[in-house]
Amino acid sequence: MKAKTIQHQPIGKTGLQIPPIVFGTSSLGNLYEVVPDKAKLVSISEIFRCADPPVVLDSAGKYGAGLALEVIGHCLRKLNISPHDVIISNKLGWYRVPLRDQEPTFERGVWAGIQYDAEARISYDGILQCWEQGCDLLGGGYSPQMVSVHDPDEYLAGARGATDSQSRLKDVINAYRALLDLKAKGIVKAVGVGAKDWHTVRLIAERVPLDWVMFACSLTVYVHPPELLKFIAGLHERSVVMINSAVFHAGFLTGGMWFDYRKPDPRKETPLFAWRERFFSVCHQFNVKPADVCVQFARSVPGIVSVALNTAKPERIQDNVASLHAEIPMGLWRVLKDKGLIASDFPYVG
Repeated sequence: MKAKTIQHQPIGKTGLQIPPIVFGTSSLGNLYEVVPDKAKLVSISEIFRCADPPVVLDSAGKYGAGLALEVIGHCLRKLNISPHDVIISNKLGWYRVPLRDQEPTFERGVWAGIQYDAEARISYDGILQCWEQGCDLLGGGYSPQMVSVHDPDEYLAGARGATDSQSRLKDVINAYRALLDLKAKGIVKAVGVGAKDWHTVRLIAERVPLDWVMFACSLTVYVHPPELLKFIAGLHERSVVMINSAVFHAGFLTGGMWFDYRKPDPRKETPLFAWRERFFSVCHQFNVKPADVCVQFARSVPGIVSVALNTAKPERIQDNVASLHAEIPMGLWRVLKDKGLIASDFPYVG
């Protein structure tokens, strides 16, 4: 099944068209587990089989310390994918360096079987270095058209005191100055921001002219604060294109063991697991897939034009695309509201 019935949407005046689904590529960097090269090639092939071009692949130098970017370039050439049929989004800020220990130091326990480490380089020059390295890792024929600073919320959260906080914010703004210079030169087409903490997205959107925004772990069937909905409405009025990412909370809402890139303890986080059990019960009652409910909820807010979905399993790609077209009974939304599983005043469903 292809995402044909939902048209691509323009990203402002950039000349780019974004599809209703963006394909995340962290699994190509061996997120949590080593994925065989053959499976990675099959995944990329399946993406282009199931989705209409241009296909958007969302990647980052942080994914496997650049491994995901290498895999993307290799697979696109292997499959003879035209550069016109793919848009690569590269989140910049992490630079590949030699492995100094037995395992990477930048995110211990997250990336499996990778041969390099990565270090943060968020500054004007640092972002340009990350940009150049990212292009080298992709190899000939392909270069990113969408760019952003990766996880600026985490960088800002690492500040030690008010002075350091201001210094780090200046680093982030200078990094965006570099990206805007690349855009002004016609080297990239669209500048955006993605973060898990939407407050950081707002902080940057107040200071930088953005073409697009990606929310991660922020607007889901599990969490959807009214302040965020108000912010999204403001971005929509400004014609900023928005992508919703991590709508399964790293797979937890569909039965996985990870929640927002950590393993929650069922003994210490009973309410979280209880919420999921009650959510599954309602989905079962209406004979719908939890994943379909998550995707449809994530797309319900005006201004959200695309969802970013990621899987290490090629057989799941068609299901992810199919979720765009799933019909959710109105009664399910009402029951979720009645049971307190979603906000009773959420205006876009039920």
